Amino acid sequence: MANVKLPRRKFLHLAAGAAALPAFSSIAKAQAYPLRPVRIIVGVAAGSSPDLFARLIGQWLSERLSQPFVVENRPGAGGNIATEAVVRAAPDGYTLLLVTAGNAYNESLFDKRNFNFIRDIAPIATIHRGIGVMVVNPSFPARSVAELIAYAKINPGKVNMASGGNGSAQHIYGEYFKMMAGVDMVHVPYRGTPAALTGLLAGEAHAMIDTLSTSIEQIRAGKLRALGVTSSTRSEILPDIPTLGEFVPGYEASLWLGLGAPRNIATPVIEKLNKEVNAGLADSTIRARIAAMGYAAFASSPLEFAQLITAETEKWGKVIRAANIKAE
Repeated sequence: MANVKLPRRKFLHLAAGAAALPAFSSIAKAQAYPLRPVRIIVGVAAGSSPDLFARLIGQWLSERLSQPFVVENRPGAGGNIATEAVVRAAPDGYTLLLVTAGNAYNESLFDKRNFNFIRDIAPIATIHRGIGVMVVNPSFPARSVAELIAYAKINPGKVNMASGGNGSAQHIYGEYFKMMAGVDMVHVPYRGTPAALTGLLAGEAHAMIDTLSTSIEQIRAGKLRALGVTSSTRSEILPDIPTLGEFVPGYEASLWLGLGAPRNIATPVIEKLNKEVNAGLADSTIRARIAAMGYAAFASSPLEFAQLITAETEKWGKVIRAANIKAE
């Protein structure tokens, strides 16, 4: 076979073109994406707050991208079943995960899993941020956070703090408060938030740090007394209620959720989804619907979302290990 020699300039031009083919192919696929329905895997039951947000953003993406974004509920194991399903899916953008703050907790709550969340899930975009609120039964003598701390110090082990179960956000937020305030309160786990609220309303428990969206109607009806919110600034929904940080400097806790995908998903697909999600969060109708559920629209870049996940995993991991919290 003859040895064909190419001029150096032509060779370099062909080599550069060949090297650019994968990037061009990736961009072309992203421009065409999606060509078929996309699944959003949700680790909680249908009708729950995260599920409602998945359906809200899924409907927006369906309209914007002209393909169905279908919510698939896979509850169980604190969301780990859903997460593993996405980790094992093809990284083609057709299987997405509704990422929640629980994913950050799970890194420390569960000793054995078949994946590493930070390594195996690629962050795409945040959707909302929510806050918690410390509420007490109206019969409880404390009318402020300062009074609750003073009462708990005088009566160690006699103040019951409810939660929706071991490893729940209420449990973790409560343990964080106990650590930072230096008080001894007894954790009373219930089987789910509705049961915990029922116990609190009945006076079985004295206090709980609940999600604001869950407790707001009971607060407005006077059935629960709000003492403080968990955000770093006061809430627009309860502007007269101080932050817990005003009494316990440095205390801050928030819920959040967003979308993720299997690692190795093409960057142009991530960027396309991020752009469309953020467009939804800028839409006045979407923002109003998020606010009506007690949350705030929260847009970010994929990098900012990754940084949030890393910071939250580290922060709550310290609390979980210090309090020796184990998942149920």
